[in-house]
Amino acid sequence: MIRRFITDIITYDGTQLSSLWAFRNFGLQGDSIVSFQGPCRVNITEMVDLEDVKNNAPIYSEKMLHFIIEHFDLDLEKTIVRQRLFIAIIKDAVQQHTGAVLRRDGDDLFYNEKKLSVSIATLTPVSTMIHTALNVISDNVPVPAVGLADLGLEIDKMPALGAAICGLYAGECSEILMARCKVRGVK
Repeated sequence: MIRRFITDIITYDGTQLSSLWAFRNFGLQGDSIVSFQGPCRVNITEMVDLEDVKNNAPIYSEKMLHFIIEHFDLDLEKTIVRQRLFIAIIKDAVQQHTGAVLRRDGDDLFYNEKKLSVSIATLTPVSTMIHTALNVISDNVPVPAVGLADLGLEIDKMPALGAAICGLYAGECSEILMARCKVRGVK
């Protein structure tokens, strides 16, 4: 799995959740995880989560640490399991870097009932994709929210955290592939 932290500030608006985004924008061909920082402004017209559309709940945050994952298979259920694994990896990494005790509820992370993350998994014509983002700051988020800075992580440490999380996920995916290759079949 190819992994990359992009130093450019990118505003996530939902259009990044499209097949071959990492290849078209950064030349990353194949299964990939890309991380970057930037605002999040997803209008209802770009929302993938129809529950949020139904509730007229656009997503907004002034500064987030984003992750976009693409796997070239078409199994949405497997991708949702990967999404949950990714959230668990993030939970462990953030707790290790901040000491804050987080709670995972499905594909969301909370600290003292305040939301830290957003996440969605979806299917494209050629792949499955996951977008997950963590609030860096909680200013003006439209729901009770917490940011990584509120948990004590220094702003200049966000790229290192993003890169570390990418590495942890890529490593987990590699280990899963190798685990398939070490067992014999049973009758």
